Amino acid sequence: MTEAERPAKAECPRYTSRSFPAYRFLPGRTPHPRRHPEGHSFAQSEPEPRPFEPERWMTSEDYLYGIDLYNWTYWWEAHEVFEAFWHAYGRRTPAGNFFQALIQCAAANLKHELGYEQATRNLVSRALARLRDCPDQYMGLNTAAVAEQFTQWLIQRPGALIPFMLSEEHGRIVTVEKRSCGD
Repeated sequence: MTEAERPAKAECPRYTSRSFPAYRFLPGRTPHPRRHPEGHSFAQSEPEPRPFEPERWMTSEDYLYGIDLYNWTYWWEAHEVFEAFWHAYGRRTPAGNFFQALIQCAAANLKHELGYEQATRNLVSRALARLRDCPDQYMGLNTAAVAEQFTQWLIQRPGALIPFMLSEEHGRIVTVEKRSCGD
């Protein structure tokens, strides 16, 4: 992928040291990770993260890895992790609502990168509704700030990534590294 094809970057921390997949899945451009023999996750099982108490978010390696994947523009892969949590918590729970919002944010970014603007707008609108139903601080994420950033993104269309920055104050989490997302 050329630099021009990559989304705009922001400064993002890494919350895990887990390796990223060999490539970002972009439908129609790269092999499907699970279905194609050359896929980066071919013949691997679906993620099965365990639920955790929302205030213990910093102890979930899977959750932190999902945030890393999102921030570093592995949106399809992040979606997969968040969807596994969504199923684990239950769709109609507060945590399920939160993970559905994260799924929609990841999907919106992927659709934006692929040039599907109406789908992007629809997904962001749905994510905003869900984020606004979350507490302002939930699982280390300032959901109110993320909702405001996505609202501004819809209005201004700057194209820049809106990172999920986890609260170091509330969780006392240590970042593994920090640099421009997607590098």
